[in-house]
Amino acid sequence: MKLKNIILLLLAFSSFAAAQEIKAEFNKEVKIQKKLAYILDIPKDIKSKIPLIVFLHGSGERGNDLEIVKAHSPFTYKNLIKEPVAILAPQCPANTWWDTDAVYFLIKEISEKYKIDKDRIYLTGLSMGGWGTLKLAGEHPEMFAAVASVCAPTDRVMWANIHNYKDMNLKIFHGGMDDVVLPENAFNFYQKLHPVNPKAELTIFPNDNHNSWDSTYSDPKLYEWMLSFKKESIKK
Repeated sequence: MKLKNIILLLLAFSSFAAAQEIKAEFNKEVKIQKKLAYILDIPKDIKSKIPLIVFLHGSGERGNDLEIVKAHSPFTYKNLIKEPVAILAPQCPANTWWDTDAVYFLIKEISEKYKIDKDRIYLTGLSMGGWGTLKLAGEHPEMFAAVASVCAPTDRVMWANIHNYKDMNLKIFHGGMDDVVLPENAFNFYQKLHPVNPKAELTIFPNDNHNSWDSTYSDPKLYEWMLSFKKESIKK
């Protein structure tokens, strides 16, 4: 038995000694399919290109019932928007968070397929959708003329890439009494943001809990602010 153990040990050692270290590079195109249901509200018989407002809902509207994505959103306050616009609202599948790559490619497809002014694409979202808004805006700042996040969770990846937001027309809204997504999320992100983007704004509704979307989306000044920007004016 002892001789057998010694032989096995020698075999294992010889196998280890024969190992080699390989340094190489993986370089291959990988195709990944993306799927998102969505609602697009767009005026009929439009003669010229129109702005697009993209809305990302919160965790409570996930699933496969598209009607619920319109809750707590700019859809409710379309009468406050003073010019023809398209509103795009994708739906996040159940038990997941926003796949911002999928949303990005959806926006690109919609902007090609319909009469959308690509210099006037705006992004907003609440709660989980506020997180998706900040994430997507940071990943593709070149796409959006203005961005508004509402009661959004934030993360350290956003803080680490804070310079991606430096030229952005950005408003952050939060309820001062929010006990679902604490106001510290907005304060901490804004504290990082302000030195690189002094024009960005933080608005705290002192008496609002998590439902600060009501105060945000019911204010016509939000839409006036959004629609006043074009991407071409950002570059100047």
